[in-house]
Amino acid sequence: MSAPNIAPTVADTAWMSSLGGCFVVFDGPDGSGKSTQFRRFADLARATGLEVVEVREPGGTAIGEKIRAILLDPANAEMTTRSEMLLYMASRAQLYEQRIAPAIASGALVLADRFVSSTLAYQGTAGGIDEEEILAVGKVATGNHWPDLTVVFDVDTDVAMKRLSPLLDRMEQKGVDFHARVRSGYLAQASRWAHRYAVVNASVAPDAVTHGLLGAVAAWTAQRSSTRSGAHK
Repeated sequence: MSAPNIAPTVADTAWMSSLGGCFVVFDGPDGSGKSTQFRRFADLARATGLEVVEVREPGGTAIGEKIRAILLDPANAEMTTRSEMLLYMASRAQLYEQRIAPAIASGALVLADRFVSSTLAYQGTAGGIDEEEILAVGKVATGNHWPDLTVVFDVDTDVAMKRLSPLLDRMEQKGVDFHARVRSGYLAQASRWAHRYAVVNASVAPDAVTHGLLGAVAAWTAQRSSTRSGAHK
């Protein structure tokens, strides 16, 4: 697939070649447009010659896709928040061991559409499960391996709700107040783990979001390189 027709060129994104072996998560509230940016970023990274492995949550494996169907089925309205959390983590455990870890070891850039950050926001901040409990389960599910960078696409809740399809899945059907808490959860994470989170304004037009995304990841990459260089002085 060719790179998307947006202003950044391969020359502008040459820094992406240093992302080999990194694990980067794209996350944010429903309606943030992160999936569009995910595809654009993956295409631009491949245009630099980088091997890119894309995964999504829940799902990404045969077992995970079956769990995804259970989680998102509107008929499963009686599912408890704790059950949700554990099912997401089960899918994540399979995904990390089967696909993410081998790809990182091979030197590929792994891009994930959602990860533990989603569980912290949806089942934690919005759903009421203690954050430290979720982190403890996440540690087991991932073998205590965490993303190098999590990009949060922040969008005004009213804007996000207007973007959603009328055919909502079970998670998207939750009310405006729930989704506002989800947004707050993501921003709280970005504040707590500022060294490995970046926040991008996703309330603007898609091309502007892409520019913000590239700037944020480039800045993180430069900081990462500087830190590594300093460690060897």
